Amino acid sequence: MWLPATKVRGELRRAAGLTQAQVAAAIGVGRVQVARWETGFAEPRGVRRRAYSHLLLGLARQHPKVSTAT
Repeated sequence: MWLPATKVRGELRRAAGLTQAQVAAAIGVGRVQVARWETGFAEPRGVRRRAYSHLLLGLARQHPKVSTAT
């Protein structure tokens, strides 16, 4: 599953006006886990990786300038 660079993950979330807690609730994890994914201390796996990838892909489509500014 596609995931952008760790730096871009948080930028996409912020561009959409979402908090880490909102992303976490949408995926079914805790806020700290999203923070770890955004900083590269951890990577999502399995169904959570698919869900996070799907969410970020949608945000990248809505905010193409953010997703290409690596």
